[in-house]
Amino acid sequence: MEQTAKKVIALGFFDGVHLGHQTLLRRTVERAEERGLVPAVFTFDRSPKEFVTGVPAPLLTTAEARREAVESLFPIREVIVAPFDEHMMTMPWVDFVLELTQKYRAGWLVAGHDFRFGHKNAGTPALLSKKAASLGMGCDIIPAVTLDGVTVSSTHIRALLKRGEAEEAARFLGRPFSISGPVRHGKGIGSSRLGAPTVNLAPPEGQLVPAYGVYAARVTVGGKVYGAVTNVGVRPTVDENGGVTVESHLLDQAVQLYGKWCRVEFLRQLRPERKFESMDALRQQIARDADSARAYLAENEAML
Repeated sequence: MEQTAKKVIALGFFDGVHLGHQTLLRRTVERAEERGLVPAVFTFDRSPKEFVTGVPAPLLTTAEARREAVESLFPIREVIVAPFDEHMMTMPWVDFVLELTQKYRAGWLVAGHDFRFGHKNAGTPALLSKKAASLGMGCDIIPAVTLDGVTVSSTHIRALLKRGEAEEAARFLGRPFSISGPVRHGKGIGSSRLGAPTVNLAPPEGQLVPAYGVYAARVTVGGKVYGAVTNVGVRPTVDENGGVTVESHLLDQAVQLYGKWCRVEFLRQLRPERKFESMDALRQQIARDADSARAYLAENEAML
């Protein structure tokens, strides 16, 4: 890419790349086409809130997943993932805008109505617009996007997922919530003791997981999509001391996926996680869960 090309830069953290973010990105592409500029995104490698407060803030998407979502949904030519560190945290808001123009070649800026930036979040959308104008740049501030009267936000979507409301979260995201990673070897309990071999993922560090429970799901590996029933949780019946796992049983499929990159999309919670009195009781419930997932997918054929 030619380094001297001016860019329309979308500003934000973009966790989840939800419907609100998509409105902002759509405007970015439109402005770039109108003015012959390069559509680009500026985001951070980690949560600014977590860095400043030191309080863990599980995210809807990792930095790489945000990049992939942006590039798959829109013809964005460049995704700038800047480190959020001490230097960035203490940078005056004016210097942040100047860096966008001098280092990243901004010719136009696009930001959301609630975008805050610079030391102690002193920068506001109004200040951004005023400073951009003084530098000869345009600036679009995108108003809040609502769905059924509710503002679309990453915070709201996280709350939905923590309650297991996967379908409602998908409405605000514009697609199902997902977790990706390499398929790892489990303990073989599913295959040897339960008759239901599973695809095991360890959630990436800092990745939010939905409410513990069993979900109708969609698993994508190597471009192939499989219907699945997925358990999220700590497996209280079989592994009381284990960590959080994401285990998917592919419905009516027997494929070897160890080591391959996998994406699990959560479609609907079928039931919360619970401890069973015996392995046999768990085995019977897994069969019922699989039937429930099949029924859901049959009613929603477009999911596969």
